[in-house]
Amino acid sequence: MGENVQIMKTSASQAEPDTKQHISIVKRKDSEGTNAGFAGRALKKAISPETFIFLVLFFAFFTYLGITMGVANMLNTMMNTGYELLIHTVFYIMAIAVLTGAIAGLFSEFGVISLINKLLSPVIKPLYGLPGAATLGILATYLSDNPAILTLAEDKNFRRYFKKYQLPALTNIGTAFGMGLIITTFIIGLGGITGTGESYLKAALIGNCGAIVGSVVSTRIMLLKTKKVYGAEAPAIETPTSAEGAGDEIPEGMRSVRAGSIGSRFMESMLEGGKNGVNMGLAIVPGVLIICTTVLMLTNGASADGTYTGAAYEGVGLLPFLADKIDFILNPLFGFSSAEAIAVPITALGAAGAAIGLIPGLVTQGLAGGNDIAVFTAICMCWSGYLSTHVAMMDSLHYREMTGHAILSHTIGGLCAGVAAHYMFLLL
Repeated sequence: MGENVQIMKTSASQAEPDTKQHISIVKRKDSEGTNAGFAGRALKKAISPETFIFLVLFFAFFTYLGITMGVANMLNTMMNTGYELLIHTVFYIMAIAVLTGAIAGLFSEFGVISLINKLLSPVIKPLYGLPGAATLGILATYLSDNPAILTLAEDKNFRRYFKKYQLPALTNIGTAFGMGLIITTFIIGLGGITGTGESYLKAALIGNCGAIVGSVVSTRIMLLKTKKVYGAEAPAIETPTSAEGAGDEIPEGMRSVRAGSIGSRFMESMLEGGKNGVNMGLAIVPGVLIICTTVLMLTNGASADGTYTGAAYEGVGLLPFLADKIDFILNPLFGFSSAEAIAVPITALGAAGAAIGLIPGLVTQGLAGGNDIAVFTAICMCWSGYLSTHVAMMDSLHYREMTGHAILSHTIGGLCAGVAAHYMFLLL
């Protein structure tokens, strides 16, 4: 196929054919209908207006942080926060991914995925527009974290139940249930943590129901876009067209397994699934470190004594400040008891673990009640740090071009989760 690139020169006018020549580059489509050449990237002028706009915004951002925190403290906080996230978040997620990847490999090898798909398709299909096999992804992420669904998506026995347009939505549905068990358990035990002795079981259950609402909204919005882009019939796994690959097609009602005894198949599938988890854990490093560090520095404030020391997780508190200005919008939607409560969902944009860590302090200070806890549970579970994982997850699924829409869809889904939890709490 190769590159079909044609450079055409057209004169600015017929009277002056040798001056003001305009050069345009036209990329033709290859036989498969994809753009050939330039690695599929668009071309722009070497220096354009966006260059200067970017420089202004870039320096304005760091100037604001530097003036508020001090340049040395700002840099130290960035490095320390990134390090803490790498050690305590990324490696933790990688460990979870390896374990869930091993389990997913076993489930795939011995037909559990096929069984789940058959049993739950009548429920999942009308609710989410996805095959029943997606339930396994929901369970994997609820028991661990968002990227756990990626180890499933790498398995051909899992992917074969999906259409091409459905695969990107795995990011949305997986993220909506990420860390669900951890968050729910934390909320249920909140009375013991804060010393109030109050039961937050009802708030936790309502929050879970709100997260389900948010997951449906997020996934359905995502599917509306992907169906337009990829069509409704293209399979997630392309059917081999060559004579060499014809034998790779799996007949209807069958599944592929490894050669060898049951014991060897058990070990190979388990280790290969774990290896997929390692690869996935490495893939999320840039997203977690860059995006989560930025969100936390914009959300958190100075240290306990009000000074900046350059320690990890310090920040300028800009996002809670802005939230206080739009309290007249947030209160009808979520019913927060205080402006400080907005720090929890905002922190959940980058890390759900950090977000739920803020809740005990709000409760002990009387800044959050039962309604707030329900909303916190719904949003923390539905969003669960999606800004720090969505980019890497979409890249791992090989749908990088849909990342922006995945983030937009999940933003709407998380807000709907919080609103649903608020009004369910009022009704109950």
